[in-house]
Amino acid sequence: MSAIKISFFFLIIIVFTGLAVADKVHVIDFRWPDLYPEGMAWDPSAQHFVVGSLNHRKILSVSDAGVVETLISDPTLPENVTVLGLTVDYTKNRLLACLHSLSPLPPFNALAAYDLRTRRRLFLSILPSDPDSPVSSTRGGRDVANDVAVDFKGNAYVTNSIGNFIWKVNEDGEASIFSKSPAFTHYPNTVDENHPFNEYGLNGITYDSKGYLLVVQSNTGKMFKVDADDGKARAVLMNRELAMPDGIALRRDGVVLVVSTQKLWFLKSDDSWSEGVVYDKTDLDEEGSATSVVVGEEGRAYVLYGHVMEGITGKGRDKFKIMENLDKKIN
Repeated sequence: MSAIKISFFFLIIIVFTGLAVADKVHVIDFRWPDLYPEGMAWDPSAQHFVVGSLNHRKILSVSDAGVVETLISDPTLPENVTVLGLTVDYTKNRLLACLHSLSPLPPFNALAAYDLRTRRRLFLSILPSDPDSPVSSTRGGRDVANDVAVDFKGNAYVTNSIGNFIWKVNEDGEASIFSKSPAFTHYPNTVDENHPFNEYGLNGITYDSKGYLLVVQSNTGKMFKVDADDGKARAVLMNRELAMPDGIALRRDGVVLVVSTQKLWFLKSDDSWSEGVVYDKTDLDEEGSATSVVVGEEGRAYVLYGHVMEGITGKGRDKFKIMENLDKKIN
């Protein structure tokens, strides 16, 4: 075989090896008894994931190798409180956590802030109910503090999935109802009435540095753009509906990631989210009950398989997964 043919042969091997490595997804298996994490965040400083729990008053860190450590343990919280949405306020080195008590426990919705250096709690803000909000027929009017985003000033924005409004908690922990936009109750519920989360509305939320929030609504499939100053909101015009969207994340290149138990969608916009396009999607393992998506190192998208539906039914499990998902890169 000539030297040219040998060189060409090895070039082909190198190219295909490179493509195989590039397409290899990162899977993180981790273990913790009865954890059932619903929310997840990425801490860019510590270079690890942060997850909550349906059953424990703890927040854990998960390394890229699956090593789990207790990051926050707060026994002063109400017994059996659920830790849902999480976000890292990296400008102020804080961790923000949505807290909620499931029925039949007494109603409890709050936002907790923890110093990531000392791991001490900075505040626990009880989130006020809206006296004008209609009472839910099947959940007794219980609010649900579901997800949280934070701006560069330290203001946190928390979605209420049953009340369909957004709370605001300032840097000092003062809470108020921020947005009760009519847009949040304008669109019909498209989820089967027998679905366990039929009444869950506003869910995942993320902040864009241009001064607005992007929020998905589970039972309508809509995404809203919300002004971070006055709370005015309007639906983003999409090329397709999103079926039961849950978590949302924003990538540095402007791509928005939205996750459901069945799909991970990749969205883009050319006009700051007056309109949006789903340009790619990935099928997910429905049994894993994916609920959260984050952008990790180098802009990689990671989905949390916390088996939440299984956790709600009371089954026992100690194995969970965080999995990278690849998309078709946009120009």
